[in-house]
Amino acid sequence: MADSTTEIFNGIIQGFRDSILVFRYDTSDDNSDSDKKKIEPQTTLARRRAEKQKQKGGSEVKENKKDPTVKQRLFQCSLWNGGVFLMSILLFHWALLPCLLLFTELIFAGSENQHVTWLWITSLLSWIFGALWILPLFVISKIVNCMWFQDIADAAYLKSRGRPTPINLSVLVADLLFSLLLQAFFLIQSTLATFLPIPAIGYMVGFIHMSLLYSLYAFEYKWFNMGWEVHKRLAYIESYWPYFFGFGVPLAFLTSMSSSVIISGCIFSILFPLFILSANDANESSQVCHSPLKIFAPVVMMTNILFRQSVKSKSVPTSQHSSPRKQTRITEPTSFR
Repeated sequence: MADSTTEIFNGIIQGFRDSILVFRYDTSDDNSDSDKKKIEPQTTLARRRAEKQKQKGGSEVKENKKDPTVKQRLFQCSLWNGGVFLMSILLFHWALLPCLLLFTELIFAGSENQHVTWLWITSLLSWIFGALWILPLFVISKIVNCMWFQDIADAAYLKSRGRPTPINLSVLVADLLFSLLLQAFFLIQSTLATFLPIPAIGYMVGFIHMSLLYSLYAFEYKWFNMGWEVHKRLAYIESYWPYFFGFGVPLAFLTSMSSSVIISGCIFSILFPLFILSANDANESSQVCHSPLKIFAPVVMMTNILFRQSVKSKSVPTSQHSSPRKQTRITEPTSFR
């Protein structure tokens, strides 16, 4: 029992340390290609080849344009999510509304309708601000962040581990759909866990859920490029759950500091790219926990059932219209568990 407790504690500490200290990605190497181009060839043959390459036209110049570096993507994530999205929310609630409240008090000083007028003004402005600014910006941020996160993960993986493992398109689509549905069910499970009878236990169980989910988010980019399917990723997290719980603790704690979902989303979008890079360079614990945490088992079962039902519903009309002599058997995809 003591050895198991020590093992869990050490795994949590190692994961926590890696999440905040393993950020070893050297962004100075992003410009290494341009530095190499500045070196002129010394031999006559090399000079002739260089001259021929210059004479090929502007088509190759377009191909040699560099993709945005990791440093640029990190700056864009911070500027968009922090400088535009989060700052606009803070200015609205902490600058605009207090100024309007002061202005309303000056106009309706001593009036009985002051309180009603202020409630009407705040409700109207909050609705307009949320519908015309927050909602569109939130949708745009989700799309843009997905692309930027993928660029950061791909650049970090290519630099440290080489080219990703090629994956079949059908497997890619099935894996993506299964992962999205499973993560949605897992969020519902974590929300239900917070309603346990004892508040402290409910909060802790929900916090464990979010820490493991954030670790899954961060490591999924690397594992997907390595060719790991979803069942292998989930089994790995459940087997080494102390490490991944510790890894996700900082991000789960920082995003839980605000009661606003929008502000928590902004904090997540600003910090998550750093955790992607940390996960890419992290050396996961090599010691399997003797007490695996089957926390994904309920949502995996629900996702498998839903996938099977969808496959059966699609196979029924196909079997009805097919010829009796040439009717083929439609098999269900293998379960992810």
